[in-house]
Amino acid sequence: MACSSIRCLPPTPFTSHHHRIPLNRRSLIFLSTTLPLSTSLTSSSAAAGRPQPDTTITDRVFLDFSVCPSYFLNRTLGEYDLSLCEKFEPLGRLVLGLYGNLVPITVSNFTSMCNGSSGSTYKGTLVQKIFPGQFFVAGRQGRDKGEVKPPVELVRNTETVDSKSFLFEHSRPGVVSLCLSENDDDDELKLSPNYHNVEFLITTGPGPCPQLDSKNIVFGSVIEGMDVVTAIASIPTYKPGERIRQYNDFAEFIGDGRARSARAIWNRPLQTLYISDCGVLKAAKPPTLSPTLP
Repeated sequence: MACSSIRCLPPTPFTSHHHRIPLNRRSLIFLSTTLPLSTSLTSSSAAAGRPQPDTTITDRVFLDFSVCPSYFLNRTLGEYDLSLCEKFEPLGRLVLGLYGNLVPITVSNFTSMCNGSSGSTYKGTLVQKIFPGQFFVAGRQGRDKGEVKPPVELVRNTETVDSKSFLFEHSRPGVVSLCLSENDDDDELKLSPNYHNVEFLITTGPGPCPQLDSKNIVFGSVIEGMDVVTAIASIPTYKPGERIRQYNDFAEFIGDGRARSARAIWNRPLQTLYISDCGVLKAAKPPTLSPTLP
């Protein structure tokens, strides 16, 4: 027998290519301190590798909001019909900083809507919906008075299909975003080959709106007037009862097209809230500072 003169040892589970590493208390302490460090370095390097959106403010615009105390059922407001609400109540001004380096086409179209060079304007148009604790929507295109008239002098926005346009998240109040998933423009206008989407939303807080992320294009933020945003968010809206909601859900389930039409008035403000004025602000030049001697 081959192992008669030599003591037979039980076979080891390791092949010649693997060696058992002796572990003692010092080795365990060393591993426990180095492994988390390597993991954190890996995660931080991965985070550093992600592209960060450029939020440099290249343009500034203002939006003045006003409230008409009486609620017009037919919403008869418009750029040339503001006299119908003679005793309007100014709510305040928002100053928006726009990210022209991030989404230049979206910013250019928005500023054109604010200064009227697009063939249309936000001035005299309604805030269509307010979602309490989330955001409000304005700039809906339609054929009724108080709705945005279709702009004809805008550049086609190819950023709506560019993944780089969706990097920024709706993580705080005051985020300004182009409505894509939340867009409710008139269906007939959307079929036009000259259709341009200019409907926008502004988050009101207090928390983030993750349901809007990767579905709408963030192109700016409120830099002045967050108190106005809070005031807009506090305006009461139409909320259907539970039974109406159940009927609407059933109608949608069986394919009744009237269900969508009925939902169009949900979350509408119960006061006539509109943009009474808007425009572009000139960028302020940084002050010239004289050198300071030591």
